[in-house]
Amino acid sequence: MSTEFNELLQCSGGDSLQIWIVGSRERVMHTINEFQVKRVVSDRSEFSPLIPAPLAPGKYMTLLVR
Repeated sequence: MSTEFNELLQCSGGDSLQIWIVGSRERVMHTINEFQVKRVVSDRSEFSPLIPAPLAPGKYMTLLVR
């Protein structure tokens, strides 16, 4: 991964759990909504912005740091 991408993550080291969601734009958005409905997250703002996946052309990704 590029340095610029790593800087976007803004992950504070330590013992945090990361959940990466990669897929088509529609599937990623559906999964974000599903996490909210199932109360895995309290707010959509807990996810990183939706960005094109660096190693999967035509796919998108988001990151949830817990």
